[in-house]
Parts: sequence; C-alpha cells; structure tokens
Amino acid sequence: MFRRVGRFAVHRPWLTIAGWIIAAVALAMLAPGLKSTTDETEFLPSHYESVQVGKLQEKAFPKTEQPAAIAVFQRTDGGKLTEADRRDVAKVAEGLDGKHREKIAKVVTNPQSVSPNGQIALANVIADTKNVNDEKLPDSVKQLREDTKELLKGTQLKAGFTGQAAQSLDARESSGDTDAMIMMATFVLIIVLLLVIFRSPLIAILPVVIIAVVSMVATGLIGTAAELGGLKADSSITAILIVVLFGVGTDYILFLLFRYREHLRAGQEPKEALVDAVAKVGETIASAAGAVIVAFLALLLSTMGMMRAMGPSLAISVGVTLVAALTLVPAVFSLLGRAAFWPSKAWRKQPKNRFANSIGNLVARRPAVIAVLSTAVLAVLAVGTLSFKAEFDTSSQMPQKLESVQAMTDLQRGFSAGQSGPAMVYLKSKDGSPLDKGALEPFRAKLAGIEGVGSAAPAVVSPDGAVAQYSVVLKYTPSAEKAIELAGGPLRDKAHAAAPGGTEALVGGTSAVLADIEDAVGHDYRLVFPVAGLAIMVILGLLLRSLVAPLYLMAAVALGFCATLGSTVWLFQDYKGENGLLFMLPVIVYLFVVAIGTDYNILMVARLREEVRRGVPAREAVRTAVAQSTPTISAAAIILAGTFGVLMLAENSMLQQMGFAVAFGILLTAFVMAMLLVPTVTSLLGHKAWWPGHQDAPREVPAAPVADTASQWTHGEQVRR
Repeated sequence: MFRRVGRFAVHRPWLTIAGWIIAAVALAMLAPGLKSTTDETEFLPSHYESVQVGKLQEKAFPKTEQPAAIAVFQRTDGGKLTEADRRDVAKVAEGLDGKHREKIAKVVTNPQSVSPNGQIALANVIADTKNVNDEKLPDSVKQLREDTKELLKGTQLKAGFTGQAAQSLDARESSGDTDAMIMMATFVLIIVLLLVIFRSPLIAILPVVIIAVVSMVATGLIGTAAELGGLKADSSITAILIVVLFGVGTDYILFLLFRYREHLRAGQEPKEALVDAVAKVGETIASAAGAVIVAFLALLLSTMGMMRAMGPSLAISVGVTLVAALTLVPAVFSLLGRAAFWPSKAWRKQPKNRFANSIGNLVARRPAVIAVLSTAVLAVLAVGTLSFKAEFDTSSQMPQKLESVQAMTDLQRGFSAGQSGPAMVYLKSKDGSPLDKGALEPFRAKLAGIEGVGSAAPAVVSPDGAVAQYSVVLKYTPSAEKAIELAGGPLRDKAHAAAPGGTEALVGGTSAVLADIEDAVGHDYRLVFPVAGLAIMVILGLLLRSLVAPLYLMAAVALGFCATLGSTVWLFQDYKGENGLLFMLPVIVYLFVVAIGTDYNILMVARLREEVRRGVPAREAVRTAVAQSTPTISAAAIILAGTFGVLMLAENSMLQQMGFAVAFGILLTAFVMAMLLVPTVTSLLGHKAWWPGHQDAPREVPAAPVADTASQWTHGEQVRR
C-alpha cells in the first residue's frame, strides 16, 4: 500500500502539491476560527459540586455581580492609615468607579474595608459579568492601574491590584508572546540543524514551508470539527499545536529523508529512491503516527472537557501530518531530485558517523551491560516521582516582582489571604419552599467556626427565599493547597452536615473548583494512561507482528515517563525549593514524551525488524539498526527538545517546568531508551522478541559479517564501480 501511495505522489507531483495548496487556501479562508474558554467549570462534568453551585447561582441570583479584582491601598511609609488617607482611598475608588471601564460594574470601598491593624485598605472591583474569566476583564484592570496612578498623585498612598483578573493580566504579560517565541525557536532550530545535517539550504527551508502548509490544513480542519462538534479549545491549544505540528512533522520528514538519502547513496535514481523510501518507512511513520493519534484520542476518556477537546484537535493535526509525510513531502522532493541537496555533494558518500557507529558497536558487543546501566539510570531518576506534589497555586509560581503577587502579599498583612476569592456556600430548600430565616444565622456561625475559615458574611437570600448565599473567607489564598484541601474537604463535609432539615448545602468558589479539578485529574491519570498504553501496545503488536516486543517497549516507555517526571521533581521541588509542580505536568509529559517520544522507539525497532527479516544475526542487526537510526533520532530529538527548552528562558516557573520536563524527557527517550535500552533488550531476547510471528525467518543468506556500517557501504560502492 505504501509503495502505491509513494508511486502516485512521486510520479504525479504537481497534482499532489496542487491538491494540498487548494486545501490549505480553502480551509484558511472558509474554516471557522478556534474557540476558546478559560472557565474551568465549563470543563467539569455536571456531577461535580462546584458545577452544581454555578448552575444554582445562575438560577437563584441571575443578576449577581462577581468580584474581578481588588485594589490594595497602603501608605508609602508603611505606617497606619490616617483619616485623611481613608478619605483619599474613598476618593480614588469613586474616581475609578466613574471611569466606567468595559465589563466593570463598579469599584467600591467602605469603612469595613480597612484592616484591623489599620495598615491596609481595600477597594473591590466588581464585574458586570458572571464570567470572571472574561477575556476583556484583564484589559480593564490594566486601564484601572493606569487610572489609579493618576488619582493617587498628591496623596501619601500607593496601591496595587490583585485578584483573579489582575493575576490573569500579569500571567499573560509575564509569559510574553509564548506562541511567537515557540514558533521562532522552532524555525531557527529546524533550519539550522537541517542545514548542518544536509548542508543544503533547500532541505533546511523546505520542511518549514511544508509544515506551514500542513498547519493551515490542520488548523482549518480542527476549526471545522470544533464548529460542527461543538468542541472548545483551551487557550493554550495554539502553542501546543505549533509544537505538535512542527515537532512531529519534522520527525516524519527526517525519517523519510534519511532513508531517501540512504537509497541514493546505494546508487538508485531519485524517483526510484523516493518510492522505495516511502515503501520502507511508510509503515514505520504510519505506526508512529497511529500511536500518537490513539494516545491523544485517549483523552476523550478524560473527565475534564479541556482534555477531551484537546485530544481530537491534536489527533487531527498528527493525522494531517502523516498524510503530508507520505504524499506532499515525496512530491516536493520528486520535483527537485538530486538538486535538493545542492550545493553539497556530501550525500554521494557515506559519512564516517563515528558517534553512530560507536554506539552501534557498543550496543552489539555489550548488550547486557548497556541494558543494566541504562535501566539503572532511568530507575534512579524515576525515584523522584515518589515525591511529586501537585501545585494548583499558579500565583506562587509567577515572578514575585509582578504587581498582583506583591499586592497579594500586602493584602495578607492586614486581611485573610482568602479575601481575594472567598468560598461561596449555598443553602437551598429541597422542595423549593422559603428557607426558615431563623436557621440562617446559626448555619453561618457553624461555617465561621470551621478551622481555617477567617470569616463568614451574613446570608444573602434569593428573591424567592429558597436559596441563601454565604461568602466565606478562608485564611489561605484561594489556589493554595491548604485552601483547596479545606474547601474540598472539611468545609464541604461540615457544611453538608450542618444544613438544617429539609435543606441542602453546596460549596463553590475558586478553591472548590480547584478541588474538583484535582479529583478529576486523579481520575484521568488512573484511566487515560492505561488505556492509551494498551492502545499503543496494540499498534506496536500489529507493526512488529509480535506479542513480546510491545511488552518491553511499553515497560521502557513507562520507565522513561517516571524518569522524566522524577528528574523534574528533583530539579524544581528539591533543588530549587518550590512547593510543587504544575498539576497538569504529568499530562504534558504524557502528551509529548510518551506519545511523541514513542516515535523513536518505533523507528528503532522497525529498523531492527527489517534487518532481522533480511536474515542478519540478531546482534549484527542491532548494530546496523542503531548505527543507521542514530543520526535520524538524534536530529529529530534535538529539534523537538530544543523547541521546548526555549520555555526555560521564561520567568514563569510553570513554563520553566514544562520546558525542562519535555526537553529532558525527549532526550532521555531518544538517547537512553531508543538508542540503548530498547536495542539491547531486543538483542538479548533474540528470536524470542518476535514471538509468535515468523517474520524474522531469513529471506536471504547473509553475506559475510562486515566490520561496520561505513565499510559495508564502501564495499557496495566498489562493486558498483
């Protein structure tokens, strides 16, 4: 099948290229754009309590305004606020309220907004939308910051804004244009590395152009699927798509080009060499893509809508990349022929590849030693996984110099840290009848008496009297671990138990939402990962016609996953002293290290299988496969790892963690797992690795063993001459 596909693309290049260009232009013009949402409650199923709270609030308090940010005032000398200072605070709040910024309903303060120690005063910025994640709110807060500077002139005060909208603004601005940074880094890495490898400007630039066309098609298809299927893409999907498209796309193009060059060196004509390259690596590329696609589609089993939306989007992008690798890439290089390598003539002769040959010889001669050492390295790194601690407090991982972080620190000098995002407790009548007003205050008192609760405001009753709303301020910042544990545990348990007869209590708010997300993420880890692993094993079994090889390949992948996560724990938690790692980090490692990194294992094992089927003895097959595959795997891994490594330059600790984990994980997968562990285990198992299939039966009597890959090529070249 792959030979037929390759023959069509190679012998009808203009038709193939025209089809891709028409599809790219049509989808770019006609396909709807990607939708996005940052409201985490939209990503949780309806059975979670925080989601039920959102629906109850919308029904019982349809006009309820939401706090968006908090202005924190203090004297410039750090002393107690005077009566004149308090009047200035009220005047500034009134001035901000008069600005009528978009999505801002009002800016209010009152005498009770002064801290007990008299050092801090607050003004609440209230949004006129129930969606506190509205994309326009951070922009309005940015304008209020500038307004405040003008209004504070002539006073003894200074102010800073914190709260959800202010933190969103600072997070966005501190991370900079991440998409552009990733795109530029990817372009530079791909172009420079391909230029070094092939010494041809055409080959250095063409993959970027090809993947750009693929990106247009993939994005258009994702937008169309999202429109027709009602999917919503998370705000980070664009950056992830860039990495997937360029990372996976470069991998597949390199798989094909290296084999194409190998056939040219063997004396084949360009078109024949391209068709043979597609025929030889087509199954490998398809299997690698299939493994990545099923891994992404496994996210459909996720509890969180964010993951369910991301899965199909990434799967579509990989599917489009696969089709392009088998059609568009051969068509383009069919038109160029040998001119693609201009001006270099290095493609005509076999390079010495001392590193690749050394690795191949070492793996073949000392398989047991290399297998034990590589396993030990991964196992030692994996120990750090036992200390993994999920961190939901995103503000703690932001640069401390940011205004929202400093303002939160100032707020905590006078008030409970939870003032910026109180938990919302609702008491509702089960039969819809009015609540007993005499029971409302005792219930509030019980809430206020819970350990970790700073205060509980008096009940606000709905117009029909069937629902009461309590604003409960915790002693911890809303996204801190203690706040999440309190809202999802003792606060909920005691609120449920304290509800008067005939009523039901529900707990919502930021901390409660994060508690539900934490529960959902734990569920996903227990379900999605095993299902994805099983699906990848099935694909490996079909590719290799073996039941044994997929078992140790997936065991190696699992060990690589743990080693990656453990290394990140040791660096950021133990060495840098951070409270924990981004709670989504295991999913990110799964997406890019396990799913995409499996490509390298597949490439290596597929080459091993190819050599074995030629009748080459097991260890000789391992040596040849490693020597031939190492340049391809090295180049692909360095490009992908480098793309993510750029994120380590960001000031945001979350981006640093993501960048290190994926970059280091890809390098581990390529240089330890694919080049060392997998081939040595295969060598030690010998024919058992391919059980129960018989595809390893010799098809031809092998020639006398040769010393190394370079001498093997030289012998063939002399024969042709």
